[in-house]
Amino acid sequence: MTFTGVGLRHGERTVLADVDLALTEHRIGIVGANGSGKSSMVRMINGLVRPTTGRVEVGGLDVARHTRRVRSAVGFLFPDAEHQIVMPTVREDLAFSLRGSGLPREEVERRVGAAMAEFGLADHADHPCYLLSGGQKQLLALAAVLLTEPAVVVADEPTTLLDLRNVQMIAGRLAALDQQVLLVTHHLELLRDMDRVVVLDEGRVVADDAPGPALAHYVQLMTGAAP
Repeated sequence: MTFTGVGLRHGERTVLADVDLALTEHRIGIVGANGSGKSSMVRMINGLVRPTTGRVEVGGLDVARHTRRVRSAVGFLFPDAEHQIVMPTVREDLAFSLRGSGLPREEVERRVGAAMAEFGLADHADHPCYLLSGGQKQLLALAAVLLTEPAVVVADEPTTLLDLRNVQMIAGRLAALDQQVLLVTHHLELLRDMDRVVVLDEGRVVADDAPGPALAHYVQLMTGAAP
């Protein structure tokens, strides 16, 4: 995917400016202070946010012009899983992600059952989603995203509301994916084994490197101290 001359403004406020990136690595981390523009940037990847200037492409497709096709290739995981859990029970929510797929009912049921087993949700199949723990809700959201078989998974601070055990669980799941993964997080330890880390500050890319030097730049930027 590529960002070419991307900028974003909200009224008089500049959110992003002059973003030029070619993101080809398997696992890419995005980090920056609150308000640095990182969430706005990654939400451009599937058209949730439209750039004011410039162009975002995924698989050679202009996201603004081919939003539906791009969204079929990009799965998005939000900070709060409740924002993407839409059905009453676990089984129903997973099946909902395959709506419009054209798959026979039996195949939908098979895939949903396999997803529940893989993510440890089989015992909760017919339980109300609101009764799940925070970690289980995020697992459900991730399972629903993966059922659509995306080529890219964008995870926008998916561990923000989780305790340490669930942070590590979700991080492990993301690390094991075959898909290209873009992870936005404030948990720097989750970025140290990434292939590449991009640092944003005040809407601009200020570092783009291997995790070691990129995170060192970020720590110095935030604290003025060596990592």
